[in-house]
Amino acid sequence: MNNKNIFIEPLFKNNPVTVLVLGICSALAVTVKLEPALVMALSVTIVTGFSEMIISLIRNTIPNRIRIIVQLVVVAMLVILVDQLLKAYAYEVSKQLSVFVGLIITNCIIMGRIEAFALANKPIPSLIDGLANGLGYGIILVVVAFFRELLGSGTLMGYQIIPNAIYIKNGGFYENNGLLILPPAALILVGLFIWVQRSISKELIEKK
Repeated sequence: MNNKNIFIEPLFKNNPVTVLVLGICSALAVTVKLEPALVMALSVTIVTGFSEMIISLIRNTIPNRIRIIVQLVVVAMLVILVDQLLKAYAYEVSKQLSVFVGLIITNCIIMGRIEAFALANKPIPSLIDGLANGLGYGIILVVVAFFRELLGSGTLMGYQIIPNAIYIKNGGFYENNGLLILPPAALILVGLFIWVQRSISKELIEKK
């Protein structure tokens, strides 16, 4: 597989969320607002890409019996760096994300791609694969957050988008959908994306 296909496939055909159904927990937790979802998507993309590249660089020197420990150390190091950068330059967003940045260490997308790809491929393809899978995950996160914040709060990135004049309290006809700011709404939206993905990609339809 060439680098172009390695990059394109996780964005849609083999999306880690809608096809492989990985990384669902953070999709429920950090998508109430668009800003933390964007930051989380970027953080996971960076950690996935560089952890795959680092593991690929040292793959031939890692004893098989301790490979999981080495992988966790590399991922944890990158997560700590990302967490400290967020606290230094985006403290408010860091507070919103709370413990979920630290939990990137346990994100099954990262460990899954290290095991499935980085341990068997060269550094550059591994970097591309990691970035692509992070972006595929991030796209779903951002789209879910877009609808949840817009329809649940009437804002995007904290800015008012839906005019106050159309709200019922001001004599209009609209009211924010409170259900969308609750965790079940994220699960419903992700479920809809999975349904659409599997409807479009016929090869994903399970045969009875």
